[in-house]
This record gives sequence, C-alpha cells and structure tokens, in this order.
Amino acid sequence: MGYALGITAAEFAVMLGLLMGLIAPVMVWVERRMCAMIQDRPGPNRLGPFGLFQPLADVFKFFFKEDLTPAAVDRPLYLIAPALALLPALTTFVVIPFGPPLEVAGREVDFTVAGTEAGVLLFLALASLGVYSLVVAGYASNNKFSLLGGIRASAQMISYELALTLTVLAALLPVGSFNLQEIVAWQRENVWMAAPQALGFLVFLVAAFAETNRLPFDLPEAESELVAGFHTEYSAFRFASFFTAEYVNMATLSALGVTLYFGGWSVPFVDPPETWWLAALYGIAGLFGKVALFLFLFVWVRWSFPRFRYDQLMRLGWKVLLPLALLNVVGVAAATLAGWL
Repeated sequence: MGYALGITAAEFAVMLGLLMGLIAPVMVWVERRMCAMIQDRPGPNRLGPFGLFQPLADVFKFFFKEDLTPAAVDRPLYLIAPALALLPALTTFVVIPFGPPLEVAGREVDFTVAGTEAGVLLFLALASLGVYSLVVAGYASNNKFSLLGGIRASAQMISYELALTLTVLAALLPVGSFNLQEIVAWQRENVWMAAPQALGFLVFLVAAFAETNRLPFDLPEAESELVAGFHTEYSAFRFASFFTAEYVNMATLSALGVTLYFGGWSVPFVDPPETWWLAALYGIAGLFGKVALFLFLFVWVRWSFPRFRYDQLMRLGWKVLLPLALLNVVGVAAATLAGWL
C-alpha cells in the first residue's frame, strides 16, 4: 500500500511540475512571442535572450501588486472562485497516461496518476466543474459585466459540452473501454483514431476551443463588450489564477485529444525502451511533443481569427456541432458493428 502511494505521489509531483513549472510559464512567453510575430512587432525582448525571463517577471509583478477586494462583493464566493478555476484544471490530468506501463523494482506501474477503468468519465466530470468558477466569479463580483460573463459561460458550456462528450464517446466505441491506456494500445495496434474519425476530431477540436474560452469563443470575457467579463473585479494572484487555469486547461484538453486521436504517448515506428526510466522519458516526450503542436494551434487561432458574436456561437453549438457529433457517433457505431473499425 505504501509503495503504491509513493508511486502515485511521485507521478502527481511530475504532473504538477510539468503543468505549473513548465507549460504555464512557457505558454505565457509563447503567447506573447507568437502574437508579436503574427502582428510584425518585436514582442518581449528585454528580459533575457528573446525575452525568455518575461514569465518570471510577470510572477513577481503579480506577487507585489495590491490585492484589492471590492467592498460590495459576496466575499466567500469571491475568494473561492479562483481556487475553483485551478482545481479542475490541475486534477483532470490525473487520468492521462504519461507513457507505457512500466516494471519498476519487479512491480507493474501504470504510468498514470489515477489509472482507473473509467478514466474518460472522470476526465469529463472534472472538466465540467471548471465553469462553476466563472459563474461564481461573475455572480460574486457584484458587477453587471462580470455577471453577464458568468451567464455566458454557463450557456456556452451547455452548447458545446454535448458535442464534446459525443465525440469522445465515438472515439471509445471501437476500443470498447473507458481506460485511456487501452485506447492508446488500440491505436498502436491499428491506426490513429484521427484517420477513421476525422469528422469527430474536427468537432472535438472546435469544442475544445470553446471549453477553454479561447478566441474565437472567449465570449465570457469579451473585452470589447464586457470590459473583462467574469474576472473584471479581480487583481494580483487571484487574477493570475484564472489565466493559469486557462493555460493548464489548454494542456489537458490537448492531452485528451492527443490520447484519443493521435496515439497518446506512443511514437510511430518507435517501440518503448526496455529500461523503465528511458521508457518513462520516451512516453513523456512523445505525449508532450504532440501536446505542444496542439498548444501552437491554440495560440495561432487566437491571433488569426475574429471573435464570434454570441448568437453565432449558440447557433454553431446547437445547429452545427451537435448534429455533426450525432452523425459521427451513428457512423462510427455502424462501422464498428460492421467490423470496419
């Protein structure tokens, strides 16, 4: 029991280190640098080579900024909202397999923090909790723009969560399991799921942009309409918590997309090494290499496409994404019954 707890604690520490110590700060730099390149301007170039120390400066800035709490807010809810944003973002990654099952000291180790048979269901359940932080922040701020942002977030969640869940269900049908490690194994033996389910992947990708409230679906915080939406009244580290959660959510959804459609941690034509620590590095490099491509796509789309109007987003969610997701599920189910998948 103690050995299992120690392995789980080590895996969780690796996960937190990668998410909070690597992905979040690096994505702050990448976001600014890519934005500058797309807009043909220098971008961060003062702190360190190519401005690489800019995320560190941002941390110090938020640390020393005054933490204001407006007098008219609902204080308990106002204070808990940033934590509600971070917790689902950090916990959803526990079901993502980092690499192949390993044999360490004569024991089989599933290289997943929480290697449960219902991994996908746990992921979707935890991910759906993130919207509560936006709704609570909007309501508790006692600001009409914040409240509108929270209401938008809740309505937006319903419109795309259905399509997202249906695409995930379709990806599971050929495998017949909710275990993400088994989904990776199926793709290693057959073909990456993105090939036979290109339509499902496209719907998943669009829904993932809406899930993370990224442009062109950042309606809950639309600056041109709502000042800053649900986080208008937040400052210092509470303000930073929302944006850290956004980047971590981008990484977790990218990891889910990679696991479901692009073979997860596996690398085509390259088998995992026999040495356990080399196999662990192989899995982490394979997974996060693919995740990096997804994150690049998130940033590129943000600085290349305009924001949807709110009615356009609702129309897209209910009249386009949902019917396409249903069509994809029916098609995949028929192909699976026919033995084509």
